[in-house]
Amino acid sequence: MDSETASSTSPQAEGSGRSHSWGEGNDAGPTAEGSESSYSQGEDNDADSDSELDIDDSFFEPEWEPPMPLLSDTPDETNDTEAYETNDTEAHHDIHNTRQDIEARAQGQCGFVAVPYPDPRAGQRVSRHSPDHSANVMYGAQLVDDENDENLYYPFASKIEWEVARWAKLCGSSSTAFSDLLSIDGVSERLGLSFKNANELNKLIDHELPTGRPKFKREQVIVAGEVFDSLYGDPDFARYLTFAPERHYANDDQTVRLFHDMHTGKWWWETQKKLDEFPIIISSDKTQTAYPVYLTIGNIPKEIRRKPSSGSHILLAYLPTTRLEHITNKASRRRAIANLYHACLRRVLAPLKSAGSEGIFMCSGDGAHRRCHPLFASFVGDYPEQLLATGVKFGECPKCDVEAKDMGSNTTPFHMRKLSEVLDALAAFDHGNLAFVHACATASIKPIIHPFWEDLPFANIFRAITPDVLHQLYQGLVKHLLGWLSEACGAAEIDARCRRLPPNHHIRLFTKGITCLSHVSGTEHAQICRFILGIIIDIRLPNNLNASRLLRAVRGLLDFLYLAVGISFSLGCSETLHSLDEALDLFHENKDIFIQLGIRNNFNLPKLHAARHYHLMITLFGTTDNYNTEYTERLHIDLAKDAYRATNHKDEFIQMTHWLERKEKILRHQKYVSWCLAGGHQFKPYHSRPPDMTFSRELVMTKHPSAKAVSIQKLVEDYGATHFREALARYVARHGQSDHPAPLRNRALDHLAGDIHFPFHSLPVFHKIKWCSIDTGGHAKGHVTLDSAHAKPQQKLGSRLIDRRSDTVLVSLRKDSVTNDLEGFCVGQVRAIFSLPPKSIQLLFPPTVNVPPHLAYIEWFTPFPSAPDRNNGLYKLSRSMHGSDRVASIVPVGDIVRSVHLIPKFGDTAPREWKSETVLEDCNTFWLNSYIDRHTFSIFR
Repeated sequence: MDSETASSTSPQAEGSGRSHSWGEGNDAGPTAEGSESSYSQGEDNDADSDSELDIDDSFFEPEWEPPMPLLSDTPDETNDTEAYETNDTEAHHDIHNTRQDIEARAQGQCGFVAVPYPDPRAGQRVSRHSPDHSANVMYGAQLVDDENDENLYYPFASKIEWEVARWAKLCGSSSTAFSDLLSIDGVSERLGLSFKNANELNKLIDHELPTGRPKFKREQVIVAGEVFDSLYGDPDFARYLTFAPERHYANDDQTVRLFHDMHTGKWWWETQKKLDEFPIIISSDKTQTAYPVYLTIGNIPKEIRRKPSSGSHILLAYLPTTRLEHITNKASRRRAIANLYHACLRRVLAPLKSAGSEGIFMCSGDGAHRRCHPLFASFVGDYPEQLLATGVKFGECPKCDVEAKDMGSNTTPFHMRKLSEVLDALAAFDHGNLAFVHACATASIKPIIHPFWEDLPFANIFRAITPDVLHQLYQGLVKHLLGWLSEACGAAEIDARCRRLPPNHHIRLFTKGITCLSHVSGTEHAQICRFILGIIIDIRLPNNLNASRLLRAVRGLLDFLYLAVGISFSLGCSETLHSLDEALDLFHENKDIFIQLGIRNNFNLPKLHAARHYHLMITLFGTTDNYNTEYTERLHIDLAKDAYRATNHKDEFIQMTHWLERKEKILRHQKYVSWCLAGGHQFKPYHSRPPDMTFSRELVMTKHPSAKAVSIQKLVEDYGATHFREALARYVARHGQSDHPAPLRNRALDHLAGDIHFPFHSLPVFHKIKWCSIDTGGHAKGHVTLDSAHAKPQQKLGSRLIDRRSDTVLVSLRKDSVTNDLEGFCVGQVRAIFSLPPKSIQLLFPPTVNVPPHLAYIEWFTPFPSAPDRNNGLYKLSRSMHGSDRVASIVPVGDIVRSVHLIPKFGDTAPREWKSETVLEDCNTFWLNSYIDRHTFSIFR
């Protein structure tokens, strides 16, 4: 194999550390056996099989799954005007209620049922040790302070010395800057530090702190093994680890299957029949400065794994980044780079071969020993990485045998690539180069010499390739979609509408539009998805084509994305997965509008075809946030970019690994110090359960008002609460008659309200409502603001008048309202948020009335129609009027459920006099935006 010297690092086997390798040579090994595999779209194959685990008609064991309810009926379409007849309102209502009832069960509102693996030996301890063998106790045994047994911070002399060292290694200061700080006369002495510069601190860390994770070594040959213990034995993960598969159901009769963490997927259940395994998840992504490979294990819950700061991913290796420019033939160079990749990764993962088949004893952070079989389960990477790992040619699917010309079809049958045929082709390497190349071409793969997965037990690289939400959806299909819409609708008109959207907590306002953006990130594409459908409604297409199919195509793609991503952060039930397939079908049924507009000739896009695999992969390995490249992209900052910046850019890999080792040691010592300060307390085991899908949140108001005394006249003029006096008087009249046998009618209520006089001239006013997260899983730290609504007045800033901001919200009309019944809710615009003075409450209300601490003046919109629009799927709303006045009332802030976003009905062309700050006043008809977040999407879809 042609190659040049390149650095690579990996953890070494038992007793050894991580090491650098030279990019030469290949390991020969016995060919792993694999079974053929195939499946068709929409099938759920559960049948007995004695063959090695793979995806075929006999993959799953027999289990009953409920028939999928028919959630939508899309009639055959002869033309745009005849499609989606208007008499489907009642049918939509029934379908909506059916789906919401199913999702209510799946969301845990009725609890869940966990079916454990039937063999009680699964995940069982092989020995029970005392707490003295826990990870923190064993770590502390390596720290011996002969002079002071009470020093929790040893080898650091004091708490302040430990804090200074921790700051120096974790907070980003350079070694030069830290040394310059300590060189200031008196600093080191005043702080009582035993080290005078960065070099002395480094020596202290290198020689005195125990190694928390495997060391890096530069060697000619690599092996890896110790890295598994560093994650499996991490004390922070001990109570969360899962050791056996389970089946989760939303109800007692076990008709709604739930998929979330990896142990709830079918792959783990089937593999457990053969051995006690723990899944290894490998991810790689080449950067400009390094080629890191990361490893994590599926035993750790996904809520922890999807937080890069949790330390649940470990840097497994730096692969060679060489371009092999000395090889002049481009084809030969590409083959050499691919073989170099597989040769290095094969050496890094070599211990998986024996450990996976024979098993190894491993100790978790609580001191429990188990016999485990680490198995390569899934590979996380973008499309180029997937092709490199599988050896599949560019433009083809790395998972199935669909031809490139059929990738745009949603009905063409396909089969998983047959691992046995590929392994047979790889074995032809022993028969000469010509036979090898011919065999690989017949198997539709590139001629790779001993790929890294060739002899890993129970490994099937084609099954291991997982969905990639970031690159396939946000940076793939969404990027394509925005380009198509820009060409179909006109860039100028789309940008004009973007600039005229009203503000909302979840909406980023692109004041310069979206078509002029360059180097758009996945986060920005996600932000654009939140309003893109609403701004193209009623837009004029070339040749006056009917836009209904365009709207349905965009809606189908967005629904698929939101279901795929929404499933990621929650759970996937069998009915939700059916909705995922329906959304993809909706796009494919209407995508020809782009061909008719002359924008596309075909849809043979690998990223579009990859969407067909999402359903099956979720049932196999759990929801897509078990294997999202977005998390490893974030790891690049800490483990590649920051590490590279800490070097002098000469022979950087040695410096990077030293930098990382010191950081890992400090982090491990920090865990130990925290454990000691907590009294060495061992947490109770954590029992896995489906993620909370009730969207639990709590309403939070500031302790003090934004403005302590605002006159009623100012509320009317600056806040826009036009009928504040009348609305508050009606509220007092209605609730002041608590002993009245029947509710007062409007005329009697108005008469009573006219006699009410307020014992105040000003009120304390608040400008913001917040909803914060409630951590039901025990993984989060602190509250996170999930949503907010503003009610700010207009004010002058110098000579400039700043417009008021009055956000729109969803208000509960009844105490027993549930979100799957829209009749119990209404949309309103918050003009003012206030409190009544305590002394005034005693004068206005009888003692039996419990007056809420915060009230809001709301201007109402019309009730929800019985069904959303048949094409765009959004609800149309308008101002609720009484003559020429807007209907308004006072409601408790506690009745406000969340913020909502209204998109103006722009018509053919957006009025250029409209602007974002005042569009809610300028426009009278709106579309309720159901895509601002997953909670809103689940309510209104």
